[in-house]
Amino acid sequence: MVAAEADRRRAISRWLKFNAVGAIGIGVQLAMLAILKSVLHVDYLVATAGAVEAAILHNFFWHERFTWAERRSGLSAPRLLKFNLTTGAVSLIANLLLMRVLVGDLHLQYLVANCLAIGSCSLLNFVISDQFVFRPG
Repeated sequence: MVAAEADRRRAISRWLKFNAVGAIGIGVQLAMLAILKSVLHVDYLVATAGAVEAAILHNFFWHERFTWAERRSGLSAPRLLKFNLTTGAVSLIANLLLMRVLVGDLHLQYLVANCLAIGSCSLLNFVISDQFVFRPG
């Protein structure tokens, strides 16, 4: 019973850390999107892809050093590749599809639409990261 309680507390702590990193990652993504779209006049879907990748790299760096720091071992490059091919792919595909619908079809403001797209991926990305990318041992 004590071990189960400790596991539950670790899971809650990890979920909170994941969301803290993600909140900063949202700032990174929205800032990149605004710069690419409004300052550099890049197409909103191309800008979304670039902004998502910037957030993916930011989030990986901090998840490895903060959220799942106790699970680090060896080289980061294979883990970064796994992260990009799993949670990164989920984020990129979902963001592009939702942005196409929300901005392209429904004419929602692009930053508002991007916030909705980001939120849609959070829980799935946590599970993939916890159970696959940063899996212990």
